[in-house]
Amino acid sequence: MTLHKQRKKVRDRLVRAEGHLRGIIKMVDEGKECPEILVQIAAVKAALEKAGAIILEDHLEHCLIEAVESGDIIPRLDEFKAALQKII
Repeated sequence: MTLHKQRKKVRDRLVRAEGHLRGIIKMVDEGKECPEILVQIAAVKAALEKAGAIILEDHLEHCLIEAVESGDIIPRLDEFKAALQKII
């Protein structure tokens, strides 16, 4: 899947999630309390889910529209459905 105009937004969210994940590893190493760690895990999951939603939105706005215009909709729609099943 090619990212278009939202590439920077997705990258920024993934970098932020990576930082949170490194923080969680540090918390585990330091023996922090479980509830604190779980809150941070939830933040990482939310960041990844939002990045995925942005990618799906971008795919709808660009790739599927291009597929309709070119008459190549069925393979692209199948690709989109498969991706959607993985993310939900």
